[in-house]
Amino acid sequence: MHILSIVGARPNFVKIAPLIREMTRRPAFTSTLVHTGQHYDAAMSERFFRDLEIHPPHFNLEVGSGAHAIQTAHVMERLDPILEEVRPDIVLVVGDVNSTLAASITAVKRAIPVAHVEAGLRSFDRSMPEEINRVLTDAVSDFLFVTEESGRDNLLREGVSPEKIHFVGNVMIDALESSRHRWQGSAIAQSLGLDPGAGYAVLTLHRPSNVDDPRTLANLLEPLQMLSRHIPIIFPVHPRVRQRLVQQGCRLGDAPQPLEGKAIAYVDPLGYLDFVALVSRARLVLTDSGGIQEEATILGVPCLTLRDNTERPVTITHGTHGAPPLWDGHAAERILDVLDDYRQGKGPASA
Repeated sequence: MHILSIVGARPNFVKIAPLIREMTRRPAFTSTLVHTGQHYDAAMSERFFRDLEIHPPHFNLEVGSGAHAIQTAHVMERLDPILEEVRPDIVLVVGDVNSTLAASITAVKRAIPVAHVEAGLRSFDRSMPEEINRVLTDAVSDFLFVTEESGRDNLLREGVSPEKIHFVGNVMIDALESSRHRWQGSAIAQSLGLDPGAGYAVLTLHRPSNVDDPRTLANLLEPLQMLSRHIPIIFPVHPRVRQRLVQQGCRLGDAPQPLEGKAIAYVDPLGYLDFVALVSRARLVLTDSGGIQEEATILGVPCLTLRDNTERPVTITHGTHGAPPLWDGHAAERILDVLDDYRQGKGPASA
């Protein structure tokens, strides 16, 4: 079975790594990786691929940034001839970025089955571009792999056939657990001048609803600055947020050496291993990222979700009280088991 996998943004890299690793363990599977270039910072992409031990992509579409419709169209236009050339048995997509939706539609138009990892997640907020991507991708997918029970409930409510839905767990946790021995050895806290024993918080912001409007961003920064008087806050700055922070009068750069007193330290984006290590030793996480919500849950670090809603409710209801069901580091194995059954003509999807 030939599986063509699509990634387009850094969170996708984390999700695809355990799946590619599992495919290489199974002689019956052939893997082709396509990077759409939606996140196009070469240094950061290469660092994530290295940290996650992913081989370089076989194809890079180099679509870059742009309006949602234009970016989606460019992925479709550049992916279609690759599908014609490679002729995979399945197109596998992860997450909810524009690349996810674009690849799904392109594959379906060529009658290629689509497998969606992280299916069924819903914020019920149609103002979020990711929510539109999630709903439409699930609508055309043949295999819907869900990370938590809310995903199954949402899909059933939307009329999806139960035979298409597979509760497999969370590949984000697979990546975290398989690299645990490596990120535990990171010296990121020391390099930032932190004393883990004294406590610090980690902050991430990237959603347009939080950072695009100057007044909203200012209203977020004010209480965060107040919090930083009690505990240092490390803020790895997302590339799209940097200019907006400068406009707010924030002085960006590396954290002081050592980080003395209390402050918000605006630092450059971190690689996967360093970031997980930083979060694992934090006293508190503040984020608008769904993936970081999930990682904090497994790492047992209290997390404040800086959003009005979340498509990952188990991170709120379950919190840090042990691992949610099937978040055990074996989700990729379950996914490949389902696809292997399909390959052998077993199960409803192969009928």
